[in-house]
Amino acid sequence: MLRGFASWVFTLALGLAAALAHAEGFMTRLLDRPVPGGVAVVPLSQGEEPPRAWFQDKPVLVLHEEGQRWIAVVGVPLAIKPGKQSLVAEVPGQGRQRIGFEVDGRHYREQHITLKNQRQINPNPDDQRRIARELAEQREAYRRFTPGTPSNVHFDRPVEGRLSSPFGLRRFFNGQERNPHSGLDFAAPAGTPIKAPAAGEVILVGDYFFNGKTVFVDHGQGLISMFCHLSAIDVAVGDRLQRGQVLGKVGATGRATGPHLHWNVSLNDARVDPSIFIGAYQP
Repeated sequence: MLRGFASWVFTLALGLAAALAHAEGFMTRLLDRPVPGGVAVVPLSQGEEPPRAWFQDKPVLVLHEEGQRWIAVVGVPLAIKPGKQSLVAEVPGQGRQRIGFEVDGRHYREQHITLKNQRQINPNPDDQRRIARELAEQREAYRRFTPGTPSNVHFDRPVEGRLSSPFGLRRFFNGQERNPHSGLDFAAPAGTPIKAPAAGEVILVGDYFFNGKTVFVDHGQGLISMFCHLSAIDVAVGDRLQRGQVLGKVGATGRATGPHLHWNVSLNDARVDPSIFIGAYQP
């Protein structure tokens, strides 16, 4: 009798596990890395009408996962402390509600870089004024939120090449600590074509003090890609890119020690680890 009951409990547990695995769709399995600098996938509701969501007063990407449920895809700022967080959701027919989620911890390594150009370590007053103008332009681009749904969230790699400097490194230039590494670097020869990892609109191009030649692409709903240190830019503001379309070429412009692509991904104005979107995340 007990043996039969134990077998029934085991079978029921397997069935529940299978049901939960089925409920957790592909996008959740790919993207849910709720750590500082990561992505938290938060279930919102069932139904046909899309809910809306905000985290830290900023609108959040909302997707319909494989016909099962609506999910919020939340960019978790790198500076956030691990622990309980919550977002605000507006669900049709249910009004506004607060939904909690947990942010886990993650350790990031250090990187020490030596630069010969001292102005890239301690910019002069003219450089500082230029940097302030350029940062304001780029912050505005990161804060953009358009209603279109991204064409895909499982991104293509923008270039073929070895992943070099990972996201989140604590960076020291000539012994001085600076902002953590906010993107993912690909080691690739100068002139290598850079392709759009998903469809989107070019919203900003520039040649900046730190970033060099730079392109920003809006994929929709606050999902933004930034590509910098380019040797050439092949697009203009307002261009609508297809997935895989060439937008520029790898270079070493700006503050760079050699040719490579630096790729940022931003969600709800939080820079997050691009490796999540290409299935290369390492805890």
